[in-house]
Amino acid sequence: MESTGSAELRDVYEQQYSAQGEEGMRYGRWRALGARGKADHVARLAAELDERPRAVAEVGCGDGVLLQALATVGVGESRHGYEISERAVALASGRPGVDSVERFDGLRLPADNRAYDLGVLSHVLEHVSDPLPLLRETARVARAVVVEVPLEDNRSASRPSARRASEEIGHLHRFNRGDVHELCAAAGLTVAAELSDPLPLAVHAFFADTTAARAKAAAKAVVRRGLFTVSERAAERAFTVHYACLAVPAG
Repeated sequence: MESTGSAELRDVYEQQYSAQGEEGMRYGRWRALGARGKADHVARLAAELDERPRAVAEVGCGDGVLLQALATVGVGESRHGYEISERAVALASGRPGVDSVERFDGLRLPADNRAYDLGVLSHVLEHVSDPLPLLRETARVARAVVVEVPLEDNRSASRPSARRASEEIGHLHRFNRGDVHELCAAAGLTVAAELSDPLPLAVHAFFADTTAARAKAAAKAVVRRGLFTVSERAAERAFTVHYACLAVPAG
């Protein structure tokens, strides 16, 4: 198994978080937009716990934008991040609402067992060659874990152009809901709550730079939201949604 902290993967993220100029600002806005929805998902799932989580850790926290968003929506009294990219650690450490950020090797977290009330793996596992060890390690240090991934085992994402686009941003797995349940079970966890999201218009239209592209994005958002409203499972088979679940120790 290739380490999730391999030099190749670290280099990819160092480059991503070191982007300058308009490109860097645009991708920063993109991450901030996505973080709003992801923070809402974490908040909704964390509300299912018997007690509100006080100490929260995000594994693979990137530049800390989700940790900051979690502070905004009131998830946790302290928020901590772990990340393999040195540049991302520096960026995340300066964000308001973020209490600490540490670099780790991608496999072993420098934290005691059950050090946190809640662990968060948001859009991380699809980038990892073998996601099970990282999920197990996160479950070791946290009493419960929120996992979020895109569900790309669907008709739309199976198109060659869509598969290439997914691979270009480092997606190594095409999950469906059952895959995530099986992964959690293999890590000794059970899914206590779950949700999925077809994403708002702002996300679909973010990279639409022309009037025609914006119109197409708007139409896509309406159609997807409509099918999702009728049947979440049918929507998941047709196109990519973001899926999040609260995983707790089994038994």
